[in-house]
Amino acid sequence: MGMSSPPALPLPVVSDPATPNREPSRLAGFAAKCGRGFDALVGIATMVPVLAVISAIPLLNLLSHGYLLEASGRVARSGRMRDGWIGLRGFAVLGKIVLAGWIALLPVRLVDSFWRDAELIAPGSNNAIALRALLVALLIVTSLHLFWAVIRGGKWRHFLWPAPLHFLRWLGSEFSWKPAATSLVAAFRRLRLLHFFRLGLLGFAGAALWLVFPVLFLMAASSLANPGISFLLSLLGSLLLGAVVLYLPFLQTRFALTGQFREFFDPLSVRRSFRKAPIAFWLALAASLLFALPLYLLKIELTPAEVAWLPNVVFVLFTFPARLLLGWALARSERRDSPGAWGSRWAARFASLPVVAVYVFVVWISQYLSWQGTMGLLEQHAFLGPSPLPGL
Repeated sequence: MGMSSPPALPLPVVSDPATPNREPSRLAGFAAKCGRGFDALVGIATMVPVLAVISAIPLLNLLSHGYLLEASGRVARSGRMRDGWIGLRGFAVLGKIVLAGWIALLPVRLVDSFWRDAELIAPGSNNAIALRALLVALLIVTSLHLFWAVIRGGKWRHFLWPAPLHFLRWLGSEFSWKPAATSLVAAFRRLRLLHFFRLGLLGFAGAALWLVFPVLFLMAASSLANPGISFLLSLLGSLLLGAVVLYLPFLQTRFALTGQFREFFDPLSVRRSFRKAPIAFWLALAASLLFALPLYLLKIELTPAEVAWLPNVVFVLFTFPARLLLGWALARSERRDSPGAWGSRWAARFASLPVVAVYVFVVWISQYLSWQGTMGLLEQHAFLGPSPLPGL
């Protein structure tokens, strides 16, 4: 990047017919698998906090919501769970850059602590001045090293070996920012932020349309002084909420699959899909509803603003696998032509009742336990994201 002479093109490799091609050794294959596994772990460890932080920022939380919907939509299209891990390689690169940068800054932090101690013991002394000069020099060298490693590709070997001769040749060459800007624009387009934002916004709006009446009934019931009317409204809101949550996860998944907002107004399609894969639908429903409950428990007390994103880590860890299961269940249904066995369909229907009842009960009682009171009813974490109320 930015070199005065273009890289040499690789020469064609002509194999000698008398010499058989060597296959990669088992050790090399094992090392490659370990490398891919490590990259996957780093990608997951980076993806979760990135989505959690985005979920705590107003409006940007729709990007996180859209990412989760897109993950379920991709699994629904292919039927493969691995297709739901969107951009894992990019997250792995980001995570390795952050980790390598943190390691590279260890000497800077060490010298900084020595300089601060020297200033406390003897302000303005020769030792303090020398340590300050060393700190400035380390900051400059480390910053150049990190910048050089990132523009070379951000791989581990780039951080481990700075390639000083290559760096000097690069400094002496005629540098143009146009290729770098072109690469940056192309990378930004590959992120598809507008697509995720649109998906999250429409997915939020479709879910809100289904939830508005049950939630309003529950909120109105808690504000009435007449206990009889309050009980009836609370019962009506709970029954409506129970009916809604039976369909809404799959309506959102169908929307993520097709990208058509009209999917939210076709609950009969969910019934038809359920008949073909009842056990898979029950498993996905149970994961979607029950995995959303821990976040209600975390909101019993007000989270400090400095760590407001920490509960969202729990949200991502629980909601992401639930979204993958929703896509998997819908994919199984789409690939079957005949309905499942009569016994499995009714077993799944009856097994759904306690799951829905537990979810509705936790949502209902959360208004008396959460620090937000009845306003907490607006935070339907299974469908609207981790904190839609403060975020929107």
